[in-house]
Amino acid sequence: MLRHGLHPTLHIAHRGGAGLAPENTMAAFRQAVERWRTDMLELDVRPTRDGHLVVFHDATLDRCTDAAGPVEERTLDALRRLDAGFRFTSDGGRTFPYRGRGVTVPTFTEVLTAFPDLRLNVELKAGPLSAAAIPILAREAQPHKDRLCLGSEDDALAAALHEALPEATHFFPAGALTALVMALKSGGVPPAEPRFEVLDMPFVWQGIRLIDAPFLTACAERGLWVNAWTVDAPEEMRYLVEVGVGGIMTDRPDLLRDVLSSKDR
Repeated sequence: MLRHGLHPTLHIAHRGGAGLAPENTMAAFRQAVERWRTDMLELDVRPTRDGHLVVFHDATLDRCTDAAGPVEERTLDALRRLDAGFRFTSDGGRTFPYRGRGVTVPTFTEVLTAFPDLRLNVELKAGPLSAAAIPILAREAQPHKDRLCLGSEDDALAAALHEALPEATHFFPAGALTALVMALKSGGVPPAEPRFEVLDMPFVWQGIRLIDAPFLTACAERGLWVNAWTVDAPEEMRYLVEVGVGGIMTDRPDLLRDVLSSKDR
């Protein structure tokens, strides 16, 4: 990502904008791109039982679809028959506006094809089949490597993914990220880690603000880019824009667009 001349602050739709449409679906992605002019989509991928990559966050289907059980135990055909908009509600369960509207679980390839010029932040979720899925992810990502930031919270998966596609941009996994942030916050020397150059990290963690101007300066001095997640409050967005964070991941791309538009004006 840093190699492409990007400038803060990027508008990043977290799972496509999970507060406005069913997360990780084409409905959310299209709305984020067409209505809110997002700079980047953040999404999650998991393997299916028959070796495909689908865009889905949870290990199980229960929270987001009309089915239950592990995602990785289903074939692609079985997953495509599910209603991925079944449980979405923005009013506490009074209405479910996407039920029965043909919202399906998309494949990773489907998203890549639908948005050929858009940057994507792609997380491989940990699961029983994830290690075996790395060659599949690397193969599908390779033609698009210049617009993808890849990674996993799992350090072993992140390392294997970097080995499979080192020419792509990669974000820090959880263990390496923790070591880096703790070192920078304490004034210490962070461990050498040339494989990763993007910090996808929380703005606030357990009540402690992690991202501020000195922290961003320390990251910039090391050639690192910082994306904050998951920020839905306009006042927090405005603060992060003011201190120059690289990107803001939000479930409310409408609010972030308002904040960024106000700054431009």
